[in-house]
Parts: sequence; structure tokens; C-alpha cells
Amino acid sequence: MIKKIAALALLFVTACSDGDGSFAPSFFREAGAVIDTDSFGEAVNNNIGIHNGERSYVLSLATRFSEEVNSTINFEFDSAKIDGQARTVLNEQANWIRQFPEVRFRVYGHTDSVGSAGYNQSLGLRRARAAVNYLVSQGVERSRLEAVVSLGKTQPLIVTQGRERKNRRTVTEVTGFVSRHPTVLDGKYGQIIYRDYVGSGVPVTGLSGLTSDGDEG
Repeated sequence: MIKKIAALALLFVTACSDGDGSFAPSFFREAGAVIDTDSFGEAVNNNIGIHNGERSYVLSLATRFSEEVNSTINFEFDSAKIDGQARTVLNEQANWIRQFPEVRFRVYGHTDSVGSAGYNQSLGLRRARAAVNYLVSQGVERSRLEAVVSLGKTQPLIVTQGRERKNRRTVTEVTGFVSRHPTVLDGKYGQIIYRDYVGSGVPVTGLSGLTSDGDEG
């Protein structure tokens, strides 16, 4: 019985520790002493985004991007060089991105599992920066490409400890709208979609031989 009480006491003290040597439980402190800084305010931002339509249109654009363009490029082992196949994909990405000057993007860098975590994080960052630099060279404003985040080897597509090309990649994603853009400030997110819809129309030629009702004359 005494051992059980001691174990419970140890568990209580461990749970109340702040990691800085203090063991005072949060309910003995003033209000607001413990704040969840990781997600504080996110609920409000999400609510605003849903009501003004931004979140739904960002999701729509993100879905279109992933369906219409290959969002991933791959790299050789221990390399951040953009090869010919990667350039072809990035050219397609750049063409798509240039159609939406109101939209921001983020590029994530990944590696395979060979090597240390620290080295792979650095390598993933170099790969992401190489992809960003290439997109910029194709006419995409650097200000619309968010600060690059490297995920290193933490999110493999194929779980293996060996070399795997599919894991050595960068992924481009839609993240939101550019702040202070006129159409976004007015909340007219639908116009962004509609403008592209109209612009995607292809003029029909060679109809001079048709009558007004569509039958051949």
C-alpha cells in the first residue's frame, strides 16, 4: 500500500513539473500563468476565415493545385540539384502559380532516412530553397513563397532505412492569400476563382459556315 501511495505521489509531482525545476501545480498560480502558445488564438482565426469565405477558397485552390499540377519533385542522393525532370514539374507549378497573384505557397523539403537527423534537416532545407529559387527564376514573386520549412526525414512516403528516391523530395502547397491585396481586402475571394474560370475559356474558330441556329448553311 505504501509503495502504491509513493508511486502516485511521484506521478503527481512529475505531471506538475514545468521542466524548470519548479513543481507548483498550475491551480496554485494566478490565472493566465499557463498558456497554450502553440494554438492560442487559432480558433478565432479559423472562425473569421470561415465566415469571410477565405478558408473555403483556400481549400478549393489547394485542392485544384494538387489535382492539376504535380506538387512534388525528387532529388538524387545527398543532392539539392534541380535536374531536368524536376525543372519540368517546377515549370508547371510556376505556370499555375502565376495565374493566382493573390495566393501564397510554401515548399517543404524532405530526405530519406540515410544520415543524421541534423544533416537531413539541413539537406531538406537546401532542397526546398533550391525549388523556391527556381520558381522565382520562372517569374513567381519571392514574397509569395513563404519561409521554407524543412521536415528532413521525419515524414517519409516509403518507410525504409535505406536510400529511397521517392522520399528525397520537396512538396509545394497552397497556404493562403497575400495580405493587403486589393481583391482580398474586399473579401471578394470568389472573383479570384471566377477570373480564372473565364480566362480558361478557349475561343472557338472556324464557325463562319454556321447559321445562327448552329446548323451548317
